[in-house]
Amino acid sequence: MLHSITVKDFMAESLLTFTPDMDVMEAIHKLVDRCYSGAPVTDNLGNVIGILSEHDCLNVAIHASYHGVLGGRVADYMSKNAVTVESETSILEVAKMFIDRPYKRYPVVEDNRLVGIISRSDVLRAIDQINDSSNA
Repeated sequence: MLHSITVKDFMAESLLTFTPDMDVMEAIHKLVDRCYSGAPVTDNLGNVIGILSEHDCLNVAIHASYHGVLGGRVADYMSKNAVTVESETSILEVAKMFIDRPYKRYPVVEDNRLVGIISRSDVLRAIDQINDSSNA
């Protein structure tokens, strides 16, 4: 049953995104404000060009300790090799990706354009929904 459920059935479509030229301190504020562990960085066409994660943001403090300046651009701190998934990917395949990699969420793309985010909790929600429907 999980094979037939796709990422687009459970992905979040209301997205927080950043641009590479955005001030990293503003981006950190948005992550903290929304309790997010990270968000995609997109170009002006909506293509995913990176991810800014909590891990990446910790480098802001390290940089400031060496250079005495707190801040910079998102592009200076983001992870540039973002791993994405297609919206038609099976939830089961994404569950395996979460087991095999340390990521908490993946940007979801269609034709290389960002359309959503799928998180570990979204996969758990899919499993829970399957369980509820089979017990009904």
